[in-house]
Amino acid sequence: MHVLGVREEGADGDALESVVDRVVDRLAERGRVGVVRYDATIADGTHARESTTLGGDVTYDLGVDGDWTASGTGMSVGDALDSLATDCEYAVVVGVPTLQYPSIAVGSAAATEHDGDETIIAAVRGPADLELDDLVTALESTEPHESLESLVARVKRSPRADRAGAIATFTGRVRAKDSADDERTQYLEFEKYEGVADERMTALETDLEARDGVFDVELYHRTGIVEDGEDIVFVVVLAGHREEAFRTVEDGINRLKDEVPLFKKEVTIEDEFWVHERS
Repeated sequence: MHVLGVREEGADGDALESVVDRVVDRLAERGRVGVVRYDATIADGTHARESTTLGGDVTYDLGVDGDWTASGTGMSVGDALDSLATDCEYAVVVGVPTLQYPSIAVGSAAATEHDGDETIIAAVRGPADLELDDLVTALESTEPHESLESLVARVKRSPRADRAGAIATFTGRVRAKDSADDERTQYLEFEKYEGVADERMTALETDLEARDGVFDVELYHRTGIVEDGEDIVFVVVLAGHREEAFRTVEDGINRLKDEVPLFKKEVTIEDEFWVHERS
């Protein structure tokens, strides 16, 4: 699922809503769209209200400071995206200025406020400035948002799923410490060898799927900053039996680490370093 943020930078409310409407309508021509709206006025669960529909198929309202509300259930922006990822091709997130996904800045200050911000793929004063085809092309060239659940849902839709009796998965996450006395890891930052990493990931999936009894394989590795406790990498295997599924999951993660060029920076409370430089 590709995620697009819409940020307000001096825009009036009507301009922002019009931009969101146009973007959602355009994306809906290509697939299912979920909309996540962040509302800073919803401070806790006691401030319940009707969900605001901006368009698309699914809408969440989210509040601030711990007691988030989303369709009546406590949920973060990340939780909402994970929920949408199982069924949607796109998500539009409105009102989250620190969103680490491709975004549109809307308003009079949009063009100058974000010079050098690589997450901004369009800066417009209003809906008339949108170049929708260029926007879609730029969005679809970026890394999608996936969760373990979205990858499992995808393999279940495989044309060969009726022959499968097993789904095995592996999840790698950011470990805070190797031992009790270690400095705590705050986050990891991953970069990939552009083009080469994606090609090798695809080739690895194809190779694993060629095994007898293996019907579908999904590999996914996040890039950018991944915080302590967050998920980094997923391997999902659809197979006829558990033996093939378990064996392929283990081989999949081992070969991904060996064959796919991904570079890891570790940031602790005391230091930061590229891991390959200390290997």
